[in-house]
Amino acid sequence: MLLEARSRIRRYTPEEAFAADVLLVDTRSTDERRRDGIIPGSVHAPLSVLEWRADQTSGSANPDLAGHVLVIVCAHGYSSSLAADRLVALGIEAGDLDGGFEAWRAAGLPVAGAPDEL
Repeated sequence: MLLEARSRIRRYTPEEAFAADVLLVDTRSTDERRRDGIIPGSVHAPLSVLEWRADQTSGSANPDLAGHVLVIVCAHGYSSSLAADRLVALGIEAGDLDGGFEAWRAAGLPVAGAPDEL
């Protein structure tokens, strides 16, 4: 299932996502975000409600997600692939961050968030 999902989406390396005109959507839990930090400028949309937040016709949409290519971020880059594939099935332009937040941090890209900052 994961390989099939990945065949239908664009996967961005951390460096590609950093340089691209995309919106990073962080699906990690609030606890993970407090513990590990966040990507500055990313928007939080928990995985459990991602489709409703991204689909601007849902009645529960987050308007901050409208009009952007969405790059979905999870901790390690697995659930984000499946989530991005579901968004693509809804007609939303989406991909995911290869390796997730951990790859972003390992690449030395900006991370905000001592726990008391979140």
